[in-house]
Amino acid sequence: MYLPILVLSFYSFNQSPYSATWQGFTLDWYRKLFSDDRILSALQNSMIVAGCAVGVSAVLGTLMAVGLARYEFPGKKLYRGISYLPLIIPDIAIAVATLVCLAAFAIPLSLWTIVAAHIVFCLAYVGLVVASRLTNLDPHLEEAALDLGATPTQAFIQVLLPQLMPGILAGCLLAFVLSLDDFLISSFTAGSGSNTLPMEIFSRIRTGVKPDINALSVMLISVSAIVAFIAELIRASGENKS
Repeated sequence: MYLPILVLSFYSFNQSPYSATWQGFTLDWYRKLFSDDRILSALQNSMIVAGCAVGVSAVLGTLMAVGLARYEFPGKKLYRGISYLPLIIPDIAIAVATLVCLAAFAIPLSLWTIVAAHIVFCLAYVGLVVASRLTNLDPHLEEAALDLGATPTQAFIQVLLPQLMPGILAGCLLAFVLSLDDFLISSFTAGSGSNTLPMEIFSRIRTGVKPDINALSVMLISVSAIVAFIAELIRASGENKS
């Protein structure tokens, strides 16, 4: 499973401009990335999309998870199923559906349409992680806070939210990685001049895979792996404390 990543990493240090021929070790391809305006612009777009999508999803996903876990209302089971559908629906289906919806309302494609599309699946992931955290919490703590005179809002902010924070952070980091790595949905909903990093990588490999693309891919994989590892540490630490 990891062999392609190892091969990719190996050839990212190749001095030859052609990946199949090894001509010596070099770091020039990594240095070149930081002076490439197109790469830096795509990276900036990816960070904006991921940051905005995760920020909105953190708020809505937390409220959704708490509402589904703590309250009863008509259609709750149906709403729960619909909320987590993006986890199982293929990305191509989400991408096409989003594009059709944007076209139906005559909304021009831009960087913000990518953000809106990413919120759809980021919300589901944040909600799922926070919901799993909620199952390990004692609901009597909130009841005790209410008995002691706290309002429902105070009980949520001062009692429940601090306990949910590890799950919220883990869910946000996971959603950030998924948003940062997404290509399919972004390519369907991107406007002119709003390339993300995966889209930039794809556009360059059409002319052949070169060491600078290998280096960029290695950096993207490394960042994603580090963020995912931190998210798992936060999640595991929160479970141990509870």
